[in-house]
Order: sequence, then C-alpha cells, then structure tokens
Amino acid sequence: MDVNLLGTVHGGVIMKMVDDVAGAVAARHSGGPAVTAAVDELTFLEPVRVGDLVHAHAQVNWTGRTSLEVGVRVVAERWNQTGVPPTRVCTAYLVFVAVDEQGRPRSVPPVIPETPEDRRRFHEAEIRRKHRLARRAAILALRAESSE
Repeated sequence: MDVNLLGTVHGGVIMKMVDDVAGAVAARHSGGPAVTAAVDELTFLEPVRVGDLVHAHAQVNWTGRTSLEVGVRVVAERWNQTGVPPTRVCTAYLVFVAVDEQGRPRSVPPVIPETPEDRRRFHEAEIRRKHRLARRAAILALRAESSE
C-alpha cells in the first residue's frame, strides 16, 4: 500500500523514487551500472497527498575515483490547483559506486562544476564525504576498543 494512516503517500515510496532517479543519473554519468552505497541525507519537507503530480530532479554533485554523490530534489504539484508553484517535498544526497560486469568498482568521469551553484554543491558534497568517513572511522575505532 502506497498510502500511510494519515492519507498521504508513504515515505518509503518517495525514498524508492529518490533512489531510482539518483541511480539513473549515476549510471548515465558513469557510463554503466552504479550501485547505491550510502544515503547521506534524506529530508522530508512536506507531505505528498494522494493525486499529487510528483517530479524528481537529480544531478551529480561530486565524483571521486569510483564513487559519486547525486543530489535529488522532489517536488509535488497539487492536482487540483493551477498557477501555483510546485512544493518542494523532499531533498536527498546519495552516494553511488560505479561497478563493472563482475561487480567490482570502476572509474567514473570527473564532474566539472561550471556555475557558482555547481561549485557550492561540489564543496558541500566534499563536506558530507569527510563527515561520512570520519563517522565510520570513529565507529570502527569504538568497536575495536570495546572488543578488547
């Protein structure tokens, strides 16, 4: 069922849409398969009501050697209103790893930020990456310490 107890679209449905759109953008940029490695952030801003026209927009914000971050913006247009701008309902940042036929990581082309907005998104992606790696290192260190 795609509707929750409040009569709005279930968040998991929107999450799947986000992953599908981001995966398509990652695959197109990398020139082949790319798998979801992490969801750095997914924020619901407004509910999606039954009947809303929902659109997801995605772009590559940052690339590493084999990974890339894709930002996604989801908007909804109310089916019964005209002349009203779409409402932003969700934003997300996902990390993908490009893979070859054997499922091993493969190189991705670099993203080249061209506009001030592109440069801002690129630098913010670098901040998210640093935080993700630092969090992972801290958790692994704590686990190693507690298993001694």
